[in-house]
Amino acid sequence: MLDFFELSPEEQVRRLEPAAHHALSHWNLDGASLHLIKYRENAVFCVDKDGSKTALRLHRHGYHSDDELRSELQWMQALLQADVMVPTVVPTNSGELFLRYAADGLPGELQIDLFEWIDGEQLGSVEEGVTNEAEIDRTYGALGELAARIHNQAAHWNLPHGFVRHAWDAHGLVGEDPFWGQFWKLESASKSEIALLKRGQNRVFNDLSRLEQSSETYSMIHADFAPENILVNDANIHLIDFDDAGFGWHLFELATSLYFIQSEPYFDQAKEALVRGYRIHRQLSDEQLELLPLHLLARAFTYISWVHTRHETETARELTPTILGTACELTENYLTG
Repeated sequence: MLDFFELSPEEQVRRLEPAAHHALSHWNLDGASLHLIKYRENAVFCVDKDGSKTALRLHRHGYHSDDELRSELQWMQALLQADVMVPTVVPTNSGELFLRYAADGLPGELQIDLFEWIDGEQLGSVEEGVTNEAEIDRTYGALGELAARIHNQAAHWNLPHGFVRHAWDAHGLVGEDPFWGQFWKLESASKSEIALLKRGQNRVFNDLSRLEQSSETYSMIHADFAPENILVNDANIHLIDFDDAGFGWHLFELATSLYFIQSEPYFDQAKEALVRGYRIHRQLSDEQLELLPLHLLARAFTYISWVHTRHETETARELTPTILGTACELTENYLTG
């Protein structure tokens, strides 16, 4: 039998589907239909039981410990209590936030959780960017407000006992062993590109290490404010997929929301709307905003790490040239600016 990660994405999904069907009984959803809606880091299925929908998530094996996943879900529950629009976790029949499932043919024991369904259209995708350019001011203004409200909650939240998540700090972003992997080992990068990235890494690490980590600028963040994780429904904006949530700088959050539109003609318009919306609910000084290029470059390095450590996936192969080119351009600009 082939190793799970040697299989095509379609074959991997076929191996995961029995696990998804098995899990349904833990939420009294026996007999419900399953429809795959996304498979990248995790496999996410739409569950339809007599016209009532939920979202079932099968986690990538080994990405988070049980304590880390439990902490993610606890934070989402706390955000809901603060009236932030995020998915509602549905506990199992026994009251657990998630379950574990193992079977032959899977990469290991899987964590599986369930959420209430949220209607809405994705703001865009990593591959295609933002799909509704006509709504830039309104959408990015709302994104800024949402980010500020999340940071307000996190900055004043007393962490539950046993809460543990990774850190998007200097070490986690650009240290010797970054959270997503050593980006300077990307095989498709040339020697000159690697040398440039290494110079950028040293500069960014030193600059990030000098930043404060007070609740004014650093707390739990979503860390994946990408277009595909934003669901727009009329005037409402919902944030989904907290898989990468951890401790980090608030400005890194804003940099992530802008990263994939840097080459678009509406970038400045979106940035202004994002900042304007953020400042409605939370202070953001011009001095802090001057650090945006630093966080954009740190974000760029993480995306190289992502495509490097997932090089076997079609998405990583498609994105690698653009991700690498953008990172090299940002590095050159940062070092010479």
